[in-house]
Amino acid sequence: MPVVHTFRSDLPQVEVGGTTVHALALRQAARLGDKPALVDAASGRTISYRDLAAGAQRVAAGLAARGFAPGDVLALYSPNLPEYALAVYGTMAAGGVVTGANPMLTVQELTHQLVDARARLLVTVPPFLDRALAAAEQAGVEEVFVFGQAAGATPFRELIDHRHPPTTVATDCDGALAALPCSSGTSGLPKAVELTHASLVTNVRQSQAVLGFREDDVVVAAAPFFHVIGLNIILPCSLAVGATVVTVARPDVEAFLRAIQDHRGTVTIVSPPLALALANDPLVDRYDLSSLRNLGVGAAPLGADVEQRCAERLGCVTSQGFGMTEASALIAVGPLDDVRRGSVGRLVPNTEARIVDPDRGADLPAGRAGELWVRGPQLMRGYRGRPAATAATIDADGWLHTGDLCYFDEDGHLYVVDRLKELIKYQGYQVAPAELEYLLLTHPAVADVAVVPRPDPDAGEVPVAHVVLKGQATAEELLSYVAERVAPYKRLRAVQFTASVPRAPSGKLLRRVLVEAERLRSEPAPASRTSGA
Repeated sequence: MPVVHTFRSDLPQVEVGGTTVHALALRQAARLGDKPALVDAASGRTISYRDLAAGAQRVAAGLAARGFAPGDVLALYSPNLPEYALAVYGTMAAGGVVTGANPMLTVQELTHQLVDARARLLVTVPPFLDRALAAAEQAGVEEVFVFGQAAGATPFRELIDHRHPPTTVATDCDGALAALPCSSGTSGLPKAVELTHASLVTNVRQSQAVLGFREDDVVVAAAPFFHVIGLNIILPCSLAVGATVVTVARPDVEAFLRAIQDHRGTVTIVSPPLALALANDPLVDRYDLSSLRNLGVGAAPLGADVEQRCAERLGCVTSQGFGMTEASALIAVGPLDDVRRGSVGRLVPNTEARIVDPDRGADLPAGRAGELWVRGPQLMRGYRGRPAATAATIDADGWLHTGDLCYFDEDGHLYVVDRLKELIKYQGYQVAPAELEYLLLTHPAVADVAVVPRPDPDAGEVPVAHVVLKGQATAEELLSYVAERVAPYKRLRAVQFTASVPRAPSGKLLRRVLVEAERLRSEPAPASRTSGA
């Protein structure tokens, strides 16, 4: 039998399940009463803890009166707003399931998600209504609600202002579904991920055991609520301890900085592009960010140098975390008292991991890179309606195969080398795109970058960089800059300048978009045809 080398969290175990997500998030409401639970950063519109708890129950009753039954799905196609939490926890209180949709989705993409999740109802905002209505019609959604008012949709307020009797639903705390977020879609179409109340609640406790949110915290919610960072770290971790959540509807750099300054934000979690802006953008110096005590970075790995610049510039604890939609949110996170630059942290409680050689299937010890496998109570039940995809991701022994090339150091800190499927194979050598991206980001003229493979008849694949500039640089200069700093087989073969690289709102690089573009560019042009007489 092969030797299994398992890495385990050394933190005390947390309770698994035992309650619902909405009960956990609203447990402080009766005590805190009029304290602000959620505040809209731009307008100051506030929902108190008392109104949040009462409103969630009213939404549940309003949904039940429409025939919305336990297990039914409500979709949210909206930016971060205080009312988003009312919709989420009201749906869960009715025994329903929520699926959050990226506001940037096209009608076709939104339709795919609505069909995949089997959504019965949809909630949106007036600016997105045309797309929402078109997708709802194609997907067979029964009714579209809108935060505020707009012709063609039911005001969301009707789910609160009514005379329907309260509804009580006995939810299975362990087995019932609570959320159907979409996988990131960095390879293939996004898939609806089945997360139970037990997996989500457990991951909230796992996250809180390390992140330590406090009642006096003001948590700036720039991470979108349709993503698990927003849905299952920002919202429930904050609300469960009685903190105030400040919602940022459009997380551009200036709106984000203003939210921290104006509301005296103490904690936030951002994506790598926003972290890069915090490290470099001159706008940062115009705002008072002295209230910030903890900056977390998630959704994709961040270079150690950028992480260090953020910490120095903001003067607060800066650390990274690692997670997946398929794991409710967090798998590992940097301990606030033992941050290792470039590491995505240590395993959260109740979690174990293996590093597996992708070629031989053998377990590897600390210091050796291989595919990260993880196991714990926070893992998904599966991909909705896709048993084959589920079996390919979580094996018979419960190990989630992450597809990430990682290693642990001797102290149990996890480092992400790259996505395993994104490794570039150059003449039999493996080239990690992230390594070249981190290197290019140290060049003073580079603002953002994505490295992808370009098919090559001799080498198999060659690495090509798509670069966003913030200063003056030529392609030849960047090629030389990299060539001087890496082994010959890792050298870039081309540089393409672009206005932006494709990213999800969570900040994750959509490398597949550029991979497909390079593949099409490399295909020979079809031969022209001449019609005969």
